[in-house]
Amino acid sequence: MPQLSAFLLLMLGLLVAGSTMAQQSTETDTGLTPAKERKLSRRERKELAHRVALENAQQNSREPSSREREQSEAYFVDGVRYALLEDYSKAMERLLKAYALSPNNAAISYKIAEVNMLTGNLKEATNFAQAAVRLDPKNTYYYLLLAQTYTTQKQYDQAAKVYTSLIRDVPDSNYYLFNLADLYLAQGKLQEALTTYDQAEKEFGSTDEVAFKKQQIYLKQNNLDKALQEGETLIASNPEDIRYVLAQAQMYVTNNRLPDALRVTQQALRQAPDNPQARMILADVYRLQGKKAESVEQLKLAFGNPAMDIDSKVRILIEYVRQLPNPDLTQIVLDLAELTTKAHPQEAKAFAMAGDVQTIIEHRQDARASYLRAIQLDNSKFQIWQQVVLLDAELNQSDSLLVHTEQALELFPNQAPLWFYNGVGHVLKKQPAQAIKSLEYGRKLTTDNPELQAQFNTQLGDVYHELKDYPKSDAAYEAALSVDANNAQALNNYSYYLSLRGEKLDKAKQMAGRLVKQSPDNPTYLDTYAWVLYKLKDYTGARQALENALKHSSDGTLLEHYGDVLFQLQQPTQAVAAWERAKQAGDASALIDRKIKEKKLYE
Repeated sequence: MPQLSAFLLLMLGLLVAGSTMAQQSTETDTGLTPAKERKLSRRERKELAHRVALENAQQNSREPSSREREQSEAYFVDGVRYALLEDYSKAMERLLKAYALSPNNAAISYKIAEVNMLTGNLKEATNFAQAAVRLDPKNTYYYLLLAQTYTTQKQYDQAAKVYTSLIRDVPDSNYYLFNLADLYLAQGKLQEALTTYDQAEKEFGSTDEVAFKKQQIYLKQNNLDKALQEGETLIASNPEDIRYVLAQAQMYVTNNRLPDALRVTQQALRQAPDNPQARMILADVYRLQGKKAESVEQLKLAFGNPAMDIDSKVRILIEYVRQLPNPDLTQIVLDLAELTTKAHPQEAKAFAMAGDVQTIIEHRQDARASYLRAIQLDNSKFQIWQQVVLLDAELNQSDSLLVHTEQALELFPNQAPLWFYNGVGHVLKKQPAQAIKSLEYGRKLTTDNPELQAQFNTQLGDVYHELKDYPKSDAAYEAALSVDANNAQALNNYSYYLSLRGEKLDKAKQMAGRLVKQSPDNPTYLDTYAWVLYKLKDYTGARQALENALKHSSDGTLLEHYGDVLFQLQQPTQAVAAWERAKQAGDASALIDRKIKEKKLYE
């Protein structure tokens, strides 16, 4: 039969299929209107033609003529060129034309498989790679590509079979025993991996890589003795490489074989006396042996060594910080933090970590100095700036608070907390107008943070009161309490300022009473409650609240208020005595001298 072109064969196949379908349709006609046949898309027609062409090429497995071979080679070269240019569509078109002329050419099947692999068509890649291996079972690269297609599809058993065939059928392929063993290891087939590594060792001798991998397998199998044996082998074959000595020492520590750990670690230190990892392992050994002083000494030697990286030191310090406050650890952690800064004087994170330690143990001045040094080295961390301004506020350093918040706002203008503390700084400096500007601006940045917005409103309530803008002050407090009805600062200040103004006293009593119920021993809150009662002329209730407050504080304001209440209760002698104590304690009002001198109440 003369050879037909792929196209003519396709058309003939379609015609035959169509005739058969028509015949079947006639035979089974029930008189119903047949469903309309779906028309194949252009892509489907192209794929169908492609499959038919491939099948015909495989069936037509005769040797190509000289001309066909030349034409096939030309298509192949073109296909390889397009593949190199990453034009995979044109590459595949040329390679398939080459394949149609020479379907028994292994190199063409291999290249088609490779292009399919690159374009993610793994099924076709596998089929053509299989064909390449079948056509040329002695070519290593064909096996490797086939194994890769299986591995990519997570068909590890099939990939392992390919490597096994490669090693068995292709001369000088025993090196791929390592690949096969790694594949078994990835599958968790530990015993198969061990057996294969043993085969590789018989073929190529012992290597560090194989010994290390066998050691890891033994550990996974909980075969500690074998794992340690491999470790000793690594040390014996690499006597100058301290890594294996340290790994062995760590393994002994992990498995609580402390005498062996001590022996191997001391061996490491004889080789490298300044090695920080050896010092850390030795510190662990001493700690587990209950030798605290010796353990701390080794820790300090490691932390003082710049060769130990800063991140490792920070991780260890974080673990210590989680155990604070702890009197037994405080000095140790402080010393380690200081050693870290000395060993890494140009590392911002060293000083930031030191600041964290000092903050937790309430060394605030030192903490602020550490954070400021961290900022000098790297000013891009908002969290460190925030720590600085918090400490400025806690230390009542209003000048520093203003300077640092303004510096930070140049870098982080959209950070509401910085505007809050800038406002606080102006409050401390008795600059209420500037405080209002900062606080109002910052409040606009808190729309997605109601709790922070409540803090702004509470502070604004205080400042607007100072400016005697009482409607805005009350509105700010109300806004704060709408978010948190138990906001202690808002409840205390709002009720106290209402009492001073003599306005909404019932509301003030309700708020101050709620606060005292929450904190019955807080002298500040008791004083506020007493003063509201005083304004309501409930002098007996006010006296009771103040006497309770004075059990916890001898503040001058409390004593002066107590004297005022006693005077209203017709006890002038006791009132003067309280006023005199208030003057002596300090913080009394400007009227205290006049009250004492004239033995009268002035408000």
